Amino acid sequence: MFAVDRRVLAKLEPVVKRVLIVDPNLHAARLLTDIMKGLGARDIVVQPDEKRAMMAAAELEPGIVFTERTGEGLDGESFARALRRSDMNCRRAPIIMVTADATARTILGARDSGVHEFLRKPFTSADLFKRVENVALKPRDWVEAVGYVGPDRRRFNSGEFSGARKRKADRSATGTAGHADAKDQAMRILGSALDQFDSDPMQAVRAIREQAATLKTLAMKVSDSRLAVAVGALEVSMAAGPPTKATLAAPIGTLLAMHQAEPVAKAG
Repeated sequence: MFAVDRRVLAKLEPVVKRVLIVDPNLHAARLLTDIMKGLGARDIVVQPDEKRAMMAAAELEPGIVFTERTGEGLDGESFARALRRSDMNCRRAPIIMVTADATARTILGARDSGVHEFLRKPFTSADLFKRVENVALKPRDWVEAVGYVGPDRRRFNSGEFSGARKRKADRSATGTAGHADAKDQAMRILGSALDQFDSDPMQAVRAIREQAATLKTLAMKVSDSRLAVAVGALEVSMAAGPPTKATLAAPIGTLLAMHQAEPVAKAG
């Protein structure tokens, strides 16, 4: 195990103190366990399959999760999606997928299932530490939609790259631009959640609540009274009774119409 600064370990502690490892390979799980103990993990639970892992997650409430991609009784992508869409307190915990099957297809599959980082086998302690440091110290925005639930996919496994070829869309926007990006994404998710409401009502309602909270916060930050009133109408509609597509259509439609009517910012 390589040396890690104590100050860094102290920063990692809230995330690594409770660890869930999902891997049917006992040798691989033992290796992960030993490395995580070296990073300060206090409570580590190892489970071999998806069903037991979900039960363990509910009991342990891990701060970080490691999962193999495949194995007997285990589909890592399915497990990640199930955890993200659960009601557990740990549903937003960082997930690192560890596997030897590192193809473009499997990496994209991991990203789209809500995984934070992808680590290919074989790996070194330094490789693992880099992933843990990324998820613990460089948090990414959370996306609560219907088709996708998890961390912002635009910076999957790319948080440390800042070269000239890094896509502009991958860079974190700040200030006015950051507010505009957050607002635009919230509006797009509202629209898609309403469109997909019938396919997954529970997740659609959760996605709509999350976007309403985001827009309310933005309205306060930029002193946008019209936006605040429109979001308030959506919140009243959701609190009036069990939300339905019919009851949410009008307030969401108002928000979307307001957003579409806003002038487009000029580039440059």
